[in-house]
Amino acid sequence: MEGVVDAPMREILTRIGGIDQCVTEFVRVSERVLPAKVFRKISPELFNNSYTSSGTPVILQLLGSDPQVVAGNARKAVSIGARGIDLNFGCPARTVNKSRGGAILLNEPELVHKIVWWVRQAVPDHIPVTAKMRLGFHDKSLALDNAAAIADAGACGLTVHARTKEEGYRPPAHWEWIARIREHVAVPVTANGEVWNWQDYQRCRQVSGCEDVMIGRGLVAAPDLGLRIKALQRGDDPDHLSWPEMLLLLQQFLEMVEQQLAPKYVHGRVKQWLKMMSREYSEAMPMLQQMRTLKQVAEVRQFLHEYSSQF
Repeated sequence: MEGVVDAPMREILTRIGGIDQCVTEFVRVSERVLPAKVFRKISPELFNNSYTSSGTPVILQLLGSDPQVVAGNARKAVSIGARGIDLNFGCPARTVNKSRGGAILLNEPELVHKIVWWVRQAVPDHIPVTAKMRLGFHDKSLALDNAAAIADAGACGLTVHARTKEEGYRPPAHWEWIARIREHVAVPVTANGEVWNWQDYQRCRQVSGCEDVMIGRGLVAAPDLGLRIKALQRGDDPDHLSWPEMLLLLQQFLEMVEQQLAPKYVHGRVKQWLKMMSREYSEAMPMLQQMRTLKQVAEVRQFLHEYSSQF
């Protein structure tokens, strides 16, 4: 989730808990092996043995279409501390697809196989190589072929977002297709797509047959969702983060984003998170409306301070 689940967001979410593993935003590779600073910018967790400060492991994701170039970058990433490599065959962004990245590659299962194979050969055996894919680009006709290409090339795991590129993020997610893929390949499959709550999580596992579930937008909208799922799995009654607690997290998030991004982008990240959490918190959208004209970091900080003091 480029521009959404970046390092500050991973830090916030993993501090809350309930997350077993994170995957970075993709590092886009095209013509050459990138310098170490590029990987460390996307994944500052590399400075901490590829863990967030709360101890959650972070896997580095690569996106590209040249097998040897992707492999060279995988080798470089591992040399500076990446604990695993994930390959992106799922990004639906038009600009990414136009440059032969992400979901567009699902039209070419043979190329998907080559990319995974080259990466698997490039990194040590103990380094996991995984991939994430959608069900296809225009349709689902090559879903099983792509899953088999990834598994047969040596990947040790596969995450499937249960929609095509053309379907985008429109409900429903076709979890039944994940079940078909799981029966077709001999590697562990993780289900992904349209999991917003405990009920979705249960249905996703039931329909897909998967033990593991990857959650993206649902966890950004409800940052304690992972923690609540863990509690319900144990049979406990989970707590829910209150709105004042969310406001504190927003202030912490602002501080982290300010350290990472140019000032002109900071207000957008805070507003983006507020918009996404409005699905879970009714207070978020009215607050966002009050912030719509704020663009300076100091203005946003002052507003958050004054708004939070009301609770």
